[in-house]
Amino acid sequence: MATKQEVRGYLAYWFQLGKKVITSNPKASILQHFAPLSVLNGDRYSEEFEECWQKIISPESGDCYLEGTQETIAELLTPAWDIVSCGRCSMPVAARNVGMPALLCPCNDLPNWPNTELPAPREPIKTQEQLKTIRDRLVDNFV
Repeated sequence: MATKQEVRGYLAYWFQLGKKVITSNPKASILQHFAPLSVLNGDRYSEEFEECWQKIISPESGDCYLEGTQETIAELLTPAWDIVSCGRCSMPVAARNVGMPALLCPCNDLPNWPNTELPAPREPIKTQEQLKTIRDRLVDNFV
């Protein structure tokens, strides 16, 4: 079962590649101009990303889909779905834990993806913890 945190992270990864969420709301897509650089803010998700996440999970938004997929975000939050790594690009994808998998990975319509020459999307990083881990590895190698 995919948790809210896993689904939130799944969306954050795809937003970093320029994907948006489409809603059943006839006005427009929620994230039409959402800039991939504003998904992360240091060791946390950006305020803009958090606001969009709240809109996406709000019942007033109607059915929300990640661009290029058929599963709604509400469906992904049910016990029938897991978030796993794509076999082609290693990005997080939705997969049924029983029955047939999703037809396509969201990377299907991204030209030149996967691209190992670009930095891959990521989760927020706690810089101090990362630096301590690097320091500990260096200390262990010199002892």
